Amino acid sequence: MKAYLPPPKATMSNLNVKFLYYLPPLLFFSMLAVETGFLEQALQLTRPQSIALVILILAGLLWVFEWIPLYLTSFVILLFQLIWLVPALEAEGHGVKGAKFLSPFFSSVVLLFLGGFVLAAALHRYALDKRIAHWLLEKTGNRPPTVMLGFMLTSAFLSMWMSNTATTAMMFAIMLPLLDKIPPGHPFAKGLALSIPFACNLGGLGTPIGTPPNAIALSYLAEKGIQISFSQWMLASLPLMFILLFLMWRLLLLIYPTQGLILEFPESDSTPLSLEQKLVAAIFLFTVIAWFFAGYIGVSVGTLSLIPIILLFGLGLLKSSDFKQLSWDVLFMVGGGICLGVGLAESGLTQHIVNLLPGGDNFAVILIGFGLLASVMTTFMSNTATANLLIPLAISLPQEVQIVVLLIALNCSTSMALPISTPPNAIAFGSGLLEAKDMIRPGVVISILSLILTLSVGGYYWSHFIF
Repeated sequence: MKAYLPPPKATMSNLNVKFLYYLPPLLFFSMLAVETGFLEQALQLTRPQSIALVILILAGLLWVFEWIPLYLTSFVILLFQLIWLVPALEAEGHGVKGAKFLSPFFSSVVLLFLGGFVLAAALHRYALDKRIAHWLLEKTGNRPPTVMLGFMLTSAFLSMWMSNTATTAMMFAIMLPLLDKIPPGHPFAKGLALSIPFACNLGGLGTPIGTPPNAIALSYLAEKGIQISFSQWMLASLPLMFILLFLMWRLLLLIYPTQGLILEFPESDSTPLSLEQKLVAAIFLFTVIAWFFAGYIGVSVGTLSLIPIILLFGLGLLKSSDFKQLSWDVLFMVGGGICLGVGLAESGLTQHIVNLLPGGDNFAVILIGFGLLASVMTTFMSNTATANLLIPLAISLPQEVQIVVLLIALNCSTSMALPISTPPNAIAFGSGLLEAKDMIRPGVVISILSLILTLSVGGYYWSHFIF
């Protein structure tokens, strides 16, 4: 019989010291600022608006400095909305119930993302993602420029439907045998390594499920009564995605020249598809087509996303272990951001802030301001956190709100100058093949080009041909 071993004692080495040091003082001073009436008097706010502002600032600090996991911030937001903001709204006669703050965590957009995660898990479990990648790369030949373009197009395509983080990891695994055949110190090796995370970042623009900022944008627009279909989003974002991919390709070849290099691909798996693989491929294609035509058949993309979830788990193609491994943290991050926006809107704080924005009714000034904020903030913090902070403010604008929200969402995904800017950048940096300085130059250039394109051509194209 084994001797009883007591659980290990908690020590400062295995506790989150930042949580203990920073959160209690933040909460104390936040409550003090509201309960003393300081914010109401200093900023001419109502009590609910003061509470909503404090929750916004608290969420922003937690998202920027990451003293606690990003998904946990969503629960902090929800807790204070329910126990602090809801009673304050009820005291002023607002008929707001707690259910309104709970619903964002299982909204149609969260269901859409969940469906995307399940499809991505199925593609990965049955190695269909690798088959797609190898098939596309085999079409590129052995010239380095076309090989790089093949990697970029493949990475971008897969990132439209899968997590761009998972795509980056997989594409790096495919690329490593190729890098071994490049002479040590050859500049093209770094260019090829950079092409994957950058293309994965840009690929996220292409579909509503490509990256969390897209889902956040769609959800806020839906709350305002503005419905953007799957096909509309793709028509709005794909031209920008392809233009930026082409510009990034040429830029990387300019910075990291090929110098007469010739490459050869390792052979891919050519065995026939199994029955399970054929079923997964059929479900994937059916879901994508259904998403694309959702706006025409009168069923939301969130509702349609339930179909692949039921089929894949019902047929046993995916197991309970796969369900547990889905990116639940991302879903809760998205839900928390939407929940924050509900509080800002219900309290009237978003409208109050919009009234104070410089530029007044000058739409161009507002557009430039939000575009710059999105680009700069995302360089130094999570693109999800940036979207969660900026989109709730933009949603209360009086004119062409969908243009501003789309601009924010897209620029949140095209700021990629540092390893911390996006998860694909972090994975590429962690491979040991790249240094931070390698990302800065092409990353800054593409961020600036994206901002210029969305502010000029993008705004005109969206307003005249999409919305």
